[in-house]
Amino acid sequence: MATGWPDKDDHALLELIQTGSHEAFAELVQRHTDRSYRIAYRFLQSKESAEDIVQDAFLKLWEDPAKWRGELSNKFTTWFYRVVANLCLDRLKKKRTVVLEEDMQVADEGPTADETMMRAEAHLILEKAIAALPERQRTALNLCFDAGLSNQEAAEIMGLSLKALQSLIMRAKTTLKERLKKYL
Repeated sequence: MATGWPDKDDHALLELIQTGSHEAFAELVQRHTDRSYRIAYRFLQSKESAEDIVQDAFLKLWEDPAKWRGELSNKFTTWFYRVVANLCLDRLKKKRTVVLEEDMQVADEGPTADETMMRAEAHLILEKAIAALPERQRTALNLCFDAGLSNQEAAEIMGLSLKALQSLIMRAKTTLKERLKKYL
């Protein structure tokens, strides 16, 4: 793990990476791996695939750090999360099937086995409904709600106006509400 770099912003680290600094690269990876992984996982629903995508994205950055051009991008994160999202979309286009993992761990204290199964089933139903949305609506939801990005950041990542992104989110919510009302 890199130490001594927290005082440098992403832009400064990227300048150092362009000179071949492994330490600056390690700091950037440490800062952005978790969120990048969450974005990739939300798209791919596979731990291994999400890890591969994040690794590929960072590898692309290391091999050609000049791809990020600070003068053209508002923030490194906006650009990098777009790279991650595009890699995910490319992988999904190649595969065209979504494999959903069921996570049914039962805690020693807390919900009963039946409650846990019901929650897992509800989660699976929701994930399937989200996976069935059109790609752009699914992407908008993933970036805003799962990755925790602001609507403006998500719009920039997707190359849309803020109004267009908000429209995608509203259509996705309406579709999900309609598809899920039979379960309520």
